[in-house]
Amino acid sequence: MRVCCAAALCCIAVVVQAGEPRWTLDLNLRGKHVEGAPLIWSDHQVELLGRDGRLWSFSPGEASQFRKSSSSFHSYTAAEMRSRLAGELGHAFEISGTGHYLVAHAPGQRDYWSKRFEDLYRSFMHYFHVRGFELHEPAFPLLAIVFRNQDDFLHYAHAEGAQIGSNVLGYYSPISNRVSLFDVSGGNANPRDWHENADTIIHEATHQTAFNTGLHTRFGQMPRWLVEGLGTMFEAQGVWDSTHHSTRVARYNLGRLQEFRRLVAQRPKGSLAEFLSGDELFQTNVDRAYAEAWALSFYLVETRPKKYAELLARTANRPDFQPYDARQRVADFTEIFGNDLRLLEAQFLRFMAELE
Repeated sequence: MRVCCAAALCCIAVVVQAGEPRWTLDLNLRGKHVEGAPLIWSDHQVELLGRDGRLWSFSPGEASQFRKSSSSFHSYTAAEMRSRLAGELGHAFEISGTGHYLVAHAPGQRDYWSKRFEDLYRSFMHYFHVRGFELHEPAFPLLAIVFRNQDDFLHYAHAEGAQIGSNVLGYYSPISNRVSLFDVSGGNANPRDWHENADTIIHEATHQTAFNTGLHTRFGQMPRWLVEGLGTMFEAQGVWDSTHHSTRVARYNLGRLQEFRRLVAQRPKGSLAEFLSGDELFQTNVDRAYAEAWALSFYLVETRPKKYAELLARTANRPDFQPYDARQRVADFTEIFGNDLRLLEAQFLRFMAELE
């Protein structure tokens, strides 16, 4: 079925809700052929989920040659994704695959990278499965790109539109659905350099898995403290490798704990409500924001795991593409954890002070 113009598709605002059947639309977007499932469209906005997992956001006038190509929607296969990624990146990369991942890396580094990503995925799924979470398999092969050096990484990140600084070693993009990072060993990865690479991989792979298995949503606003709190929790060996490190002390993220304790004296009393209501602290005081995100998440997981799971489910299942304002964020939290935030804050701070 061919559609002559964008107006014919976008004559009325429509949001396709989760669980509704998806269909595949072919179009030409700024000179690029794109296949995807329409998630929302109106006379001024289109949100399209590509067959490679990328989210495309554009106005109807930017696209042409609309065609409904299928009444259903499916991801590209792993083989198709591998071919497309190889065409995009060229011969400087080797692409290796595991059960869920396709990883582009320096030639000869297959055993070093792809298995580690897959192991982290399985560890993540195990951690939540034993705690009663029902997660789903990713709808797309998970992609990771490991650049040889920081310059290549930063060039790619800026071309993708990522707003990152020179101190960033890697990131997960909910838009492209990819993890991108650079190898601190310059493309000659070895066990000696694993520790520095590991922190980046664990944190960003945690984000990617959470956004692809239903723990977070890519189609709406997620409280950043909740997203980063989960990412920083998994940096601890007792979380990402709980099979071999099962003590509570092993679940401490010692770096974040030390940072939290260093900054807690500067923390305004009664500031929990403000922290829950928005993401501003991540712009104004990033060290404190990450430390507090870890500390609060760790406290809730250790003392109120079922309620923490309920909060994750509530935020992930909000209506797609709807704003998540400060009032609603606090309301969702207090409906689960209780209205007395000052009491909860006091209990939280006492818990953190008593950790040994």
